[in-house]
Amino acid sequence: MNKRQFLGAVAAAGALPSLGAAASKVERGPALLTVTGAIAKPNRGAFDRVVDQMMHKQGLAFDKAFAFDFAALAALPAITIKPTLEYDGRPHTLSGPLLVDVLKAAGSQTGDSSKLILRAVDGYAVGVALALAKAQRYIVATHLDGAPMALGGLGPLWAIYDADRVPDMASRPVGQRFTTCPWALYHIEVQA
Repeated sequence: MNKRQFLGAVAAAGALPSLGAAASKVERGPALLTVTGAIAKPNRGAFDRVVDQMMHKQGLAFDKAFAFDFAALAALPAITIKPTLEYDGRPHTLSGPLLVDVLKAAGSQTGDSSKLILRAVDGYAVGVALALAKAQRYIVATHLDGAPMALGGLGPLWAIYDADRVPDMASRPVGQRFTTCPWALYHIEVQA
C-alpha cells in the first residue's frame, strides 16, 4: 500500500463513525407532551429552568422525563371516541392513543393505586386515579373531527374520555362531565 492509499484509508475509516452517528441521529419535532415521575425509559434529561419556562412558572421540577412529539404520539395505535362536548352540545369525533399506551411508551411504573396529574398549558391541573383512566378509557386526543387540534383551541392534545358511554357521567349535565379532562395537555406526572 502506498502512502496516498494509506492516508485515504485512514481518512475514510475516521469518517465512518461520524457518518454512522449522523445516520442514527433522528430529527424530532418539538415536544408536545412531557411525562415525568415514575417512569423507566426517559428520553430527555432533567428539568432545565431556562428551557422549561412554562414548567418553571407552574412550579414543576423533575430529574428525568419522556418527551413525545406529534410523530411519536401518532405512531401509537389510535382509537376514536365520539363524546358530546359542552361547547356546542353536539357529538364530536376525537382520536388519539389510549392514555395507558402513552404511559407504557414512557415506561411508566404504575400500579392500581397510581395517580396521574394532568396539566394544561394554562396551568389547570387535575389528579386522576390510573384505575379511573383505564376504566373510562381516556385517550390523548390529537385530532378533532378528523383534523389535528391546534394550540390556541382545544389542542394540540386533550386528555378525554367518551363520557356518553360512562353511565355515571352520561347522567350528568354535559358541562359537568369533563372536569378531569384538560385540553391543551402538555404534562403528565406519574405518581406510583
